[in-house]
Amino acid sequence: MGILLRWFGAFALLAATFNPTPWNYVHWARANWSNQMPLAVFLGLLLAVAYLVYVVATLRSIGAFGVVLIAAIFGAGLWVLIDWGVLTLANPSLNLWLGILVLSLILGVGLSWSILRQRLSGQASVDEIEG
Repeated sequence: MGILLRWFGAFALLAATFNPTPWNYVHWARANWSNQMPLAVFLGLLLAVAYLVYVVATLRSIGAFGVVLIAAIFGAGLWVLIDWGVLTLANPSLNLWLGILVLSLILGVGLSWSILRQRLSGQASVDEIEG
């Protein structure tokens, strides 16, 4: 359940920042920048901190190579679905939602990697403590 919550948190963060609907931070900040600048900056900084947590945890757990590898796996899966005619690239909104989904899955896997590795291998992960 914790893994799903981490993924959903990543999905919510990405979708709250930008999505094809008018209900996102980027759209709101552009429309209200002149009369709500302090609030737009404050909310933008909160989003930046949330991204920092997710990105740093992902890079520490799976590294840049892991991010590229997971992105390649999801990209190849989408390629197969497009090749089979299940998906089409004609709908830009769907493409953007798929991009948000893939990025959220990458961040969710990165944040949950130690849990996934422990469940798959049976070995616990222990952080190194400098002495």
